[in-house]
Amino acid sequence: MAVSFDVTPEEARLIGRIAERAEGGAHKKRDALMDLTACHANGCRLRLAELLEAPELDFWHDVCGITAHLDRTTGELKDCFWPRFAKRTDRAGGK
Repeated sequence: MAVSFDVTPEEARLIGRIAERAEGGAHKKRDALMDLTACHANGCRLRLAELLEAPELDFWHDVCGITAHLDRTTGELKDCFWPRFAKRTDRAGGK
């Protein structure tokens, strides 16, 4: 199954702003944009507006964690990593 990058225009706008915030450090904007979009579109919906405004520690936990644990062939997260700003209903058994 191919990785989906299918997000709404509003989601794409928010992901773009998150990628801009992540630019620098260890992240290129394009890489962050692709990783965040793949994560969001392939099984781990993110609370994008909240992630954009997150405190530094929480923001970097999620952005770096997604980069480190994203399976780029499926768009799914591996190694039991789950972002702090994932929508709560997406995880098995979550509420």
